Amino acid sequence: MSINLYGRNTLLDVSPTALSAYARTAGWEKHGTYRTHSDIYVGEGLPEIIIPRTEHLGDYASVVERLIKSFARAGHQEETSVYRSLVTTDRDAIRLRVGESEEGSVKLNKGVNLIQGARDMLLAIACSLDKSNEVYRVGPKATEIVSRFRLGQTERGSFVVTLLTTIIPPPIPSLFPDQPDPDAPVERRLTTRLMEALTVVRTAVEQTVSGDEDAFRDATKSGVSANLCDALDKILSSFSTLDVSVSWAQIRPNTRPNRTIRFGVKDAPLLQHVAQIFREHAPQPDIELSGHVQLLRHRENEEDGTIRLNTFVNEKQHSVTALLERQDYEQAVQAHREKAMVVLSGDLGRMGQRWRLWNPSLKRVLSQEEADIDN
Repeated sequence: MSINLYGRNTLLDVSPTALSAYARTAGWEKHGTYRTHSDIYVGEGLPEIIIPRTEHLGDYASVVERLIKSFARAGHQEETSVYRSLVTTDRDAIRLRVGESEEGSVKLNKGVNLIQGARDMLLAIACSLDKSNEVYRVGPKATEIVSRFRLGQTERGSFVVTLLTTIIPPPIPSLFPDQPDPDAPVERRLTTRLMEALTVVRTAVEQTVSGDEDAFRDATKSGVSANLCDALDKILSSFSTLDVSVSWAQIRPNTRPNRTIRFGVKDAPLLQHVAQIFREHAPQPDIELSGHVQLLRHRENEEDGTIRLNTFVNEKQHSVTALLERQDYEQAVQAHREKAMVVLSGDLGRMGQRWRLWNPSLKRVLSQEEADIDN
C-alpha cells in the first residue's frame, strides 16, 4: 500500500529521532555527516541512506517519504506498516482493542463511549501522578497532560484506538548516572503508571472473585481510583472485552514487559461496586460541619489538640474527630465550656469505621441565636 495515501501533514508526524532510531534497529549505522543538517547511514547489504537531524527543511516530507520506501523495500514490508512503526518509535503508544467489531468498525455511540472512556482513563492516571486518592477532582494540570495525547492510525482486523504520547526524548544518563531514568518525561511516567494500575485492577478483580475481601485495600497506591474504575466501566458498557497494551518508545527502553491486560463485561459490576466504595470512603473536600464539642484531648509538650465534634454527616448524627492547631483548639475548649456550637471546615473522610476531618480549621463559634437558626 502506498504511503502517498497519508499526505504531507501525516509525513511530518515522523520525527528525525524516529528515523534514525528505526534505521539503527533495522541494521544501518551512522557513517558520517552530509552537509549541515543530515547524516549518512550504511549497513551490510543495505542501500546508503541520508537521514536529516531536523525537520526544518523545505523538503522534509519528501525525504520522509523516500526513507519509508527504502525501509519498506529493505525489510520486505508494506509502507503503511513502516509508517506505523515510525510514528511510535519515539512515542509511547497505548492500544485499546475492543470486541464485537464488525469488519473493523463499531456503532457510533459505542465508539464515543470508547473514546470518552479512554480519555477518562488517562485523566484518572494523570491525577494519580502527584498523589494517591480514592477519588479525584480533575484539575488543569491533569487536563493539560492528557491534551497532549493524539489519536493514532486505526489498524486492520479489529477496532483499535491508539493513543500516542508526544515525542519522548532519549535518556541522558550521564547527567544523573546513579538514578534510574531521573529525567523521564511525564508522558512516560503516565504510561508506566497506567499499566501498573491496570495490572493491579486485573489482579484485584480475580482475587476478589476468589474470596479475598482485601484485594483492593492498597490499590490506590498504584493509581487505582473510582475515576479509573468508572472509565473501564464506561467502555465495558458497550463492548464485551477490552484489551489494553503499551508499546514503549524504542528510543527510551522500558524494562517492563510488554503485556496485554484484558477486562470483560462480567468485570463491570465489580468495578462499579469498587468505585462506589471508594467514593464513600474518600475525603469530601471543603466541607463545613457545625456541632457541639464532645471530647477534648491535649498531650503535654504538644501545641495541637484533638476534639470530637457531635454533628450530622449525610443527614445522620455522627462523631467526627479533628486535630486542631493551638489557636483553634483553645477556641474549641472555650466553646466546650460555654456549651456553644462551633463550625469546622476541612476534608471529611473515614479512618476505619470512624469519621475524621482532615486539614481542619475552626471557622467560628456560633452565638445562641445562630445556633438556633442552624438547628
